[in-house]
Amino acid sequence: MGVLMSRRQTVERVQKVSLAVSAFKDGLREQPSTRRRGEAGTSRRGTLEQEVQEGEEEASAGPSQPEESSASAKAAWERLRDGRGVEPEEFDRANRFTPPAFIRPKRELHDDEPPDISLEQREQIVNDEMCEICEVWTAESLFPCRICPRVYHDGCLRRMGYLQKDSTVEVTETAHTETGWSCYYCDNLNLLLTEEEMYSLMETLKNCKIIPETCLTLDDFLHYKHLVHKQQFEKPMAEAQEEQAALQFNALDPDKKGHIEWQDFLSHESIQLLQKLRPQNALLRLLTPKERERARAAFLALDQDNDGFIGEGECRQARHTWFRKHQKEMLSCNVSISHVGPISEGSPASSRNGKSPEKILPATKQEEPRTIDWPGFLRENVAYILAARPNSAALHLQPPA
Repeated sequence: MGVLMSRRQTVERVQKVSLAVSAFKDGLREQPSTRRRGEAGTSRRGTLEQEVQEGEEEASAGPSQPEESSASAKAAWERLRDGRGVEPEEFDRANRFTPPAFIRPKRELHDDEPPDISLEQREQIVNDEMCEICEVWTAESLFPCRICPRVYHDGCLRRMGYLQKDSTVEVTETAHTETGWSCYYCDNLNLLLTEEEMYSLMETLKNCKIIPETCLTLDDFLHYKHLVHKQQFEKPMAEAQEEQAALQFNALDPDKKGHIEWQDFLSHESIQLLQKLRPQNALLRLLTPKERERARAAFLALDQDNDGFIGEGECRQARHTWFRKHQKEMLSCNVSISHVGPISEGSPASSRNGKSPEKILPATKQEEPRTIDWPGFLRENVAYILAARPNSAALHLQPPA
């Protein structure tokens, strides 16, 4: 009891000191703000003509522009290697905490062995008590991650630059719902790669002339897929594979903007590389207790007769519905994986794009329906479970039809 009381007193003292320091800094910042703004404005106006002249001279000289572009490209590759994401030079870090140093995981000797994930034994989900950033406890104001046990203050996320004004409302609305919100660790699938895997991905991107932190159009994406396929298999990509790549592009561009964002492309390539280089047992070890519990709830909801088996069509449906995070915009058939129930033959969710199952299956031969047990359900869906971690509405791994 004495230990608990001392810890609580320590936390309260840290809270008070933090609030006092923040208030003191805010007071100092507000006093000279107008004077600084005025001085900055006059100095900016006074030197504008000089900057224009200097810019014209540098443009006529020529060699500085390639140097600047090469320097920015080098910085982009370094950010990609370190898993830091996009950090433009003009990003204002005043009054912000220092972002954490991401440490890439390492493969262990037992990673390829099958993990023991029981269907009957449920796991108790317990979130951390203190904010991951400031390590202060403030009860209901903490936002939990839907993947890991970490919790955060919205103010701490803003000070680190991970929460912008336009996304504050979304985090507030979804963090405490069943849809949930992924923290900046879990949102970045690229952080699942080891250093060796990351270098392999970087070499592939360099060989295919992909520039980091840029958007990709459909032509860029298909050209990249063709080059990667030819390098790996030493033969051109088949027409069916190109159609699947086009479907993947559409899945990565849910807003139909005509291009896919760099972070979505990077997440897609990261999960593709994990599928290629790691066995399914190693991928299963990446699942968190929250993800395993969500998968249990999905399987038990589909196993209506409680015999430990589900149909292949039900497993495929679970795979397709795993990504549907925005429940308010979906119909009742587009539920999240935790609400997946039995799919009736006439249900809109039992077919894709409103087509009947007979049109999807080959008309010549109807194969015997395959049943899937709990370990098989996890193995077949583990990549899609991991791919659903980012907050983005994009589908980072499009399930086949």
